[in-house]
Amino acid sequence: MKRFVDLADLTRDEVLSLLELARRLERQPEPHALAGKLLGLVFFNPSLRTLASFQAAMARLGGHSLVINPGQGSWQMESRAGVTMDGAAAEHVREGIPVLASYCDALGIRVFAEGRDLDGDLADSVFNAMAALTDKPLVNLESAINHPCQALADWKTLDDMAVPRAARFVLSWAYHPRPLPLAVPAAVLHMAVQRGMEVIVLRPEGFALPAPLMERARRAAALSGGSVRETNDRAEALAGADVLYVKEWGATERYGDAALDAQLRRKLTGWCVRNDWFAGAPDCRVMHCLPVRRNCAIADEVLDSARSVVQREAYNRLPVQMAVLHRLLRS
Repeated sequence: MKRFVDLADLTRDEVLSLLELARRLERQPEPHALAGKLLGLVFFNPSLRTLASFQAAMARLGGHSLVINPGQGSWQMESRAGVTMDGAAAEHVREGIPVLASYCDALGIRVFAEGRDLDGDLADSVFNAMAALTDKPLVNLESAINHPCQALADWKTLDDMAVPRAARFVLSWAYHPRPLPLAVPAAVLHMAVQRGMEVIVLRPEGFALPAPLMERARRAAALSGGSVRETNDRAEALAGADVLYVKEWGATERYGDAALDAQLRRKLTGWCVRNDWFAGAPDCRVMHCLPVRRNCAIADEVLDSARSVVQREAYNRLPVQMAVLHRLLRS
């Protein structure tokens, strides 16, 4: 494996092999596996779990890492092509990324969606332009439309809970005071159908996932034996559900229109997951990638209950990222 930028780049068997490696490294650590290796982590956007878990994973395998936050202790970087750099940015990624890659054995890049141009974000144009600047092993730490590290950890979490392959998995929109990117819902959607699950995307009107994401998921479902559909009927979606994966994202009907998005979402504060959501699914587990706004997206009564596995998800970022780094750098 040369790069880990999209879970869809791997076959189902390759994903299962990576997960088995993660479980083995949990049981039998290899503290010298990556001795002498250096991982460069470039964060254009904030992070807690991704940053800490990759640094911890590299250290637990005997390697080292360095972290660059452009504009915070290093030069601010410009990513646009053909721009006249007479603003705040002193360096362009066309110089900065190759320099950093030359110092390291592998590179990870985190750069969120700009949230203005849906086609550009669906094409992951900014991340892909940076990825093209290096031939070193590369990890997507979250881009405009993907978060494969989160998706892999979520797959492991489902396995840890012994959730059946064909179980009902509901990916639900939840309220947030402002629009959030599509990266996690897109990655989790694909993960669940690739696993072979019955996937239902539950969302209010105006927040349907973009058609290209749904079509991609349908193709993956056809290969895995899973299924995928969308609905705004909460009771029907959750009836008999095994897993409720909660995530916030922006209005997709008028992507990038902040005024319309605010108009739509201000009526949807009721999309906060509470105990009464589970009347038809008493054994349903609740997942969320974190961070989560308590009592906006998920109520305390759910987050602090036995059905919540958000802490297990967060922990699983460590073993799966150890597996990714081991597969990328162990020679």
